[in-house]
Amino acid sequence: METVRVGFIGCGGIAGLHINNLSRLEGVELKAFCDVDEARAKSCAERFSGRWYTDHHRMMENEELDAVYVCIPPAAHTDQEILVAQRGWALFVEKPVARDIGTAKKVLSEIQKAGIINSVGYHFRYMDGTDRMKERLEGKTIGMVLGYWMGGLPGVPWWRRLALSGGQLVEQTTHIFDLARFVVGEIIKVSGATALRALQHVPDLDVPDVGTVLCWFDNGAIGMVANTCLLQMGYTTGLHVITPDLIAELSWSGVKFLSPGKVEEIRHQRDGHYYESVVFIQAVRNKDQSMIRSDYADAVKTLAVTLAAVESADKGGEPVTLTAD
Repeated sequence: METVRVGFIGCGGIAGLHINNLSRLEGVELKAFCDVDEARAKSCAERFSGRWYTDHHRMMENEELDAVYVCIPPAAHTDQEILVAQRGWALFVEKPVARDIGTAKKVLSEIQKAGIINSVGYHFRYMDGTDRMKERLEGKTIGMVLGYWMGGLPGVPWWRRLALSGGQLVEQTTHIFDLARFVVGEIIKVSGATALRALQHVPDLDVPDVGTVLCWFDNGAIGMVANTCLLQMGYTTGLHVITPDLIAELSWSGVKFLSPGKVEEIRHQRDGHYYESVVFIQAVRNKDQSMIRSDYADAVKTLAVTLAAVESADKGGEPVTLTAD
C-alpha cells in the first residue's frame, strides 16, 4: 500500500479530530505540523515523531508531502491553500473555506489550475443517514426545509469576533446550509435576520447570538434555517425535509422518517468525520476526485449562501439573490 504523507496547517481542536482519525488509517504518515501556537504544533509533532513549524512557508519549503489539511479560522486563510496547490499536493480544507468570497475564489482558481485532489470538511455529507435521506426523498415533491443549529457559545476567542469568524451563520451553521444544498438543491435567494439578545456581557464579543434565514430553493421549495449560541444547554442540530407523504429528519444521531401511520428511526452507522478522511486518503491514492462529496468549488457555493444571509441581515432582511458564478 502506498504511504500517504500528510501535513497539517493549524493544530487546534478540529485538527486534533482529523489527526486522531488519520492515525487509525493504515498507510498514512503524519509528518509535519504547523501552528501559530508553538506548543500545539510541537505537541502534535512529538506524538508522531514528525516536525513542527510556526510558519507554513517554512513547512512547505522543507517537507515532501502528498496531502495537507488546512484547519484554521476563517479570517486566517491567506496563501496556505494556494501554495499547497502550486506544489501539486492534495488539499483538505476545514469549513468555511474563507471569511470572504474573494479569497475563496482566488484559491479555487489555483486549485482548478493545478488539478489537485481537494476536499472540504462538510462531514454531514459522509454520514450513512444522509445517504438514506437522499434515497428516500428521490422523486418526491419537497415543499419545505427546516434547519437548526441551536447550542452554546464556542470557547475559542476568534469565534466571538465577526471580523474573524463571520459569526455563527458563516462558521457553524454553514453545515446546515451545505446539507440542505446537498439533499434538496441549490439555494437561489435568502433573507436573514440576526440579533444579539443575551450575550452582551461576554467580553470582546460582537457576533449575533440568534439568527434565522429564509431560503428559496431553485426547485421551488422554501426553507428556514435558524441558529443560536446563547443556550446554556445542548438542544438540537439537524435538517428536516417535508414532503406530502414523508418527513425526513436528520440529526447528529441518525435519521427519522415519518409517513402516514409509520415512524422509522435509524441511527448512523458511519462517523462522518472519520469517513470523510477515509474517502480523502483513498482519493489521493487513486487520484480520483470523483470520490469526494464536497470539493472546494462546491464549498465556495455554500460560503456564498452564508455570506448572502449575513448581508441580508445587515440590510434589515432585504432579500439577496445568489449569482450563478
